Amino acid sequence: MKNSAVTLSKATVEDAAVIHAMQHAAFLPLLEKYQDYETNPANETMERLLERMNQEFVDYYIIRNAGNAVGSIRVKKTDEHHYWLSQLCVVPQSQGQGIAQQAFALIEEIYADAKTWGLATVVQEERNCYLYEKLGYRRTNETREINDKMTLCFYEKRGGTL
Repeated sequence: MKNSAVTLSKATVEDAAVIHAMQHAAFLPLLEKYQDYETNPANETMERLLERMNQEFVDYYIIRNAGNAVGSIRVKKTDEHHYWLSQLCVVPQSQGQGIAQQAFALIEEIYADAKTWGLATVVQEERNCYLYEKLGYRRTNETREINDKMTLCFYEKRGGTL
């Protein structure tokens, strides 16, 4: 892995088309594999993305590597000092380079007041589960079956930064 310069920039509605394209590229293989048309971000309309971006308790960030947009992440404030991460994506050609790990570290610095973090992922995607556990997230007992191919599991992390 080369020494990469991963940064986050807060997204605005002007970035919606870029985020939409990256989400589609990153999540399309999972949509094809699991056929979860209701929950997969690759199937999210531009209108729905804009609705989410305009929620006052939500922030979107573009993940950049050496200045190039390579992914995005959505941070939702669920309560005072409690945050939910979703729609984390890194485009396929940039995966496996440690970018997501660095993005998590940066998010946790930005939201240093966090007492808990939550997220959900596909149980069947062991690489994702491994990544989150490596970053200090612990699986809760909660799961949600989406269809006969796919189940979501939920993770929580307590306390501050990595």
